[in-house]
Amino acid sequence: MQHRGLIGDASDLRARVGRLDRLSRLLDVAFAIPGTKVRFGVDAVLGLIPVVGDWAGVALSSIIVVEAFRIGVPVGVLIRMIANVVIEGVIGSIPIAGDAFDVFWRANRRNMALLIRHLEREGRIS
Repeated sequence: MQHRGLIGDASDLRARVGRLDRLSRLLDVAFAIPGTKVRFGVDAVLGLIPVVGDWAGVALSSIIVVEAFRIGVPVGVLIRMIANVVIEGVIGSIPIAGDAFDVFWRANRRNMALLIRHLEREGRIS
């Protein structure tokens, strides 16, 4: 039996996961520091703006969590996803050290891995 959750069919689910994956890449790994393997995203750039930037990053990261809820991810997975965003938001708000942390923590990529792993286990995507 196919799980429909709060969204449509399997192709709709794949499209939604694809959009979320592109968002997570934009937020966490869209750019590279030339001559290094270090990648960062819009979230790290926003973090350079005191207070407002960190809150904007949390708001954008929350889109993935809200969509995971709409897809029907269980509470345990949602709690882990929320924890990733909270950790990034709290530690990311520390001047300088938090900016470096944002580059390496990658809460959005972590959350996409949680979402995809859950959907694969349920057989909803492959």
